[in-house]
Amino acid sequence: MGNLKKVPDMRFPEFITNWESRKFGNLIERISNPVTVELDELYQQIGIRSFGKGIFYKEFVDGKALGNKRVFWVKENCLIVNIVFAWEQAVAKTTTSEVGMIASHRFPMYLPVEKVSDLDYLLHFFLTPKGKTLLELASPGGAGRNKTLGQKEFENLKFFVPECNEQKKIASLLTFINKKVNQLNEKHNLLKKYKKGVMQKLFSKKLRFKDCNGIEFPKWEKVKLKECLNYEQPTKYLVTNTNYNDSCKVPVVTAGKTFILGYTDEDYGIYNDDLPVIIFDDFTTSSQFVDFPFKAKSSAMKILKATENIDIKFIFEAIQNLNYEIEGHNRHWISVFAEMMIEVPVIEEQLKIADFLSKIDEKIKQTQNQIGKVAQYKNGLVQKMFC
Repeated sequence: MGNLKKVPDMRFPEFITNWESRKFGNLIERISNPVTVELDELYQQIGIRSFGKGIFYKEFVDGKALGNKRVFWVKENCLIVNIVFAWEQAVAKTTTSEVGMIASHRFPMYLPVEKVSDLDYLLHFFLTPKGKTLLELASPGGAGRNKTLGQKEFENLKFFVPECNEQKKIASLLTFINKKVNQLNEKHNLLKKYKKGVMQKLFSKKLRFKDCNGIEFPKWEKVKLKECLNYEQPTKYLVTNTNYNDSCKVPVVTAGKTFILGYTDEDYGIYNDDLPVIIFDDFTTSSQFVDFPFKAKSSAMKILKATENIDIKFIFEAIQNLNYEIEGHNRHWISVFAEMMIEVPVIEEQLKIADFLSKIDEKIKQTQNQIGKVAQYKNGLVQKMFC
């Protein structure tokens, strides 16, 4: 097995030597620096999130709280593993930020062997599907806490690796892509935060639009929601077969966070009138703005349509701005929301507000699409650049 050689489907052109099957234990060195716990000293422990989501810090505790727990000083630039959830890719890289913190015996640390292995490459590898499979193989047992990583099994894992310089080049590319994804995620979150802040100002009337002549619009009027929206039951539009297929064309929607549950080939009972509409979950009070033909999954949903002189996008955003705490498993539209009083401007100001918020939504959507494309590109690279 040790003499087998292989190359990936894609690699940098300057590298031509074959990859070799190596034991993980020959690529790393186990590091262990026990802490002599002082009862009155304060210590900060670290933890590792699953699915490669990194290290997190726990609250400070004193030595008395640690008791007889075996703990070790964290060393920078190590591969660190949570042996309880290694099978869920609870692996990470320590940095200088964690120096002075401690980790329990359940978090072994490994230094890469100089000129043999690269730390970032090893981390990227264990976050690939192949790496996950190997972590599972080294974690025998049932689900959850019974699937503890066997450290000898871990060090005996074999996989194909290139020479160190090629490892560094692969790791550098993937780290750059991860940085790009993080930047896009930060931009996405900032746009959502910006929209939330703008909505608070708009619906509290601290921020107002003027007409095309620079004249202020009239005061907002108080009306009940049922005066702004008519509802329709989704009975005629319910999907009958929930064996969804992405190759089908008709989306099946829900008012919850999932929104599109899947796609159906049912070409009847499709809602395509008076679009766009709002779908409202009668039990959870969550809602979605829908501007395309659809079928529905649940009868516990209302299809809401704007009345005269009401813009559907404006009223959707107004609903998002309402504060309501759910009490019990009751239907809420007719008994609660329809009777709620809200303030509404004239249609011209509604349209300006709706257009402004729609432009922010478009930027949020564009950023989300960019995140998806970069993630897809990275997944393609991972499949082709690792053996």
